[in-house]
Amino acid sequence: MKLEFPNSQWADYQLLDSGNYQKLERFGQIVMARPEPKALWDKSMSDADWARLCHTRFVPGAGFAKAGKEDSGTWERLKKMEDQWYIRYNGSPKFRLRLGLTSFKHVGVFPEQAPNWEYIFEHTSALEAKAKAANRPAPRVLNLFAYTGAASLAAKCAGADVTHLDSVRQVVTWARGNMEESRLDGIRWVVEDALKFAKRELKRGNKYQGIILDPPAYGHGPDGEKWKLDELLFDLLKTVAGILEPKDSFMVLNLYSNGYSATLGETLVKQAFGLSAQTGELESGELALMDNFGKALPLSIFVRLAR
Repeated sequence: MKLEFPNSQWADYQLLDSGNYQKLERFGQIVMARPEPKALWDKSMSDADWARLCHTRFVPGAGFAKAGKEDSGTWERLKKMEDQWYIRYNGSPKFRLRLGLTSFKHVGVFPEQAPNWEYIFEHTSALEAKAKAANRPAPRVLNLFAYTGAASLAAKCAGADVTHLDSVRQVVTWARGNMEESRLDGIRWVVEDALKFAKRELKRGNKYQGIILDPPAYGHGPDGEKWKLDELLFDLLKTVAGILEPKDSFMVLNLYSNGYSATLGETLVKQAFGLSAQTGELESGELALMDNFGKALPLSIFVRLAR
């Protein structure tokens, strides 16, 4: 199992400290404190130091940590700051992302996902090179539960024909703005329930060379469809197995649910794709952040398939 962190040279992001169920982060010039249930240890810095550095902190609401309201609350501003601002990712793919304070604890990016962006860029670039050499169209990449589009931008930077899907129209609009700010174009935007869309693609016989999945534990489709990860994930993976090209393709699965492990994710993928226990095509592990005091904060698990 792998443990992966964002590149320490990413200038616009830094986990300054973590502990006491919180994390102190810098996004560009903005420093914020947010709840983090996995930060079980003590802070390394004092409360006074956190307060001195913070532009804003998230105050959990009454429904915080309950199904459907896991991240609800409000932001308390401690210093003057803009409502929206931009950061740049300067790894192998290079793009810009607009950030902002939402009614949840999120700000428009999950920085621990940077290793996945690198993986997507690397594998898409290799597929694009093969396609050019054989005079074939650009590789098709489908990003499900695509949020504000960092993974979509990583694939687009590598030359892919990208379909970006999310069930929330405002989030898709946010992603489109990130594409334009990054001076990219041509991404296909879909506001739809991910499982419904994948099943339709299967019936149509459509195939993709890359598929990215980052499903939430709970959610709703644009028509009120209920999403519960435990009940729908295996069905989704079996459907995805039918629309992923059997050769020269990749799949990235990311899971945030606290009850999931890399071993569980790998077993799910093996069973859904009909892979043998001896397959060498899979890799799995955890994505984590490292704070300035050397404390590793694991935040999600990933499973990646390349063939």
